[in-house]
Amino acid sequence: MKILCVADHIDPLVYSSSVKSRFGDARIVLSAGDLPMEYLGFLASSLNRPVGFVFGNHNLKELPTFRKSHRSPLEITSIAAQTRNYFGSTCLEDRVINIEGVLIAGLGGSKVYNNGEHQFTNRQMSFRIVRLLPRLLWNRLRHGRYLDILLTHAPPRGIQDREDPCHQGFPVFLWFLKRFRPRYLLHGHIHLYDINEARQTRFLETEIINVYDHYVLELETQQ
Repeated sequence: MKILCVADHIDPLVYSSSVKSRFGDARIVLSAGDLPMEYLGFLASSLNRPVGFVFGNHNLKELPTFRKSHRSPLEITSIAAQTRNYFGSTCLEDRVINIEGVLIAGLGGSKVYNNGEHQFTNRQMSFRIVRLLPRLLWNRLRHGRYLDILLTHAPPRGIQDREDPCHQGFPVFLWFLKRFRPRYLLHGHIHLYDINEARQTRFLETEIINVYDHYVLELETQQ
């Protein structure tokens, strides 16, 4: 299965009339943040595929639309049944859902650097992870694994992040990877201006990929 991943920058190779010929074989589109909803809507309508996203620390105009409401902690539904759908796209913030047989959790936002919106301390991000635990455990019972993809905006601390306060990653993501062993962590936030700069880092059983601009992930599906 191919997954088109986008983040941070409107890529002219993607945002074009030839998007379907280039990426029409993608089964899912995932956005790691900092992109306008109109861009995601274009991908949803052009490719006619499920689009899931998290917010970053920019392009937050629609963030209030997707504030988390009270839901059953064990509620796991298909993307077709989601109510928080906008521009043909589904917000994955603080959720664990099944899209086309792929188990995906979303944790957007960045580390606190100027007390702006959708910025979190490591402690606050830890509390967000705690709220995911019932659904992760349900996945383990139902599917034999906790998760396939953790979709974030910021990277883990010390892996593909930067030393300036804005672009530091979250230490708690490393704990998450050690405990739940997702196959992939997909993030944005760190802009790649050098085409030779590494996008991928292996950490235990997880491939960490910076999907800045766009990246096509080929995922071997599991039952």
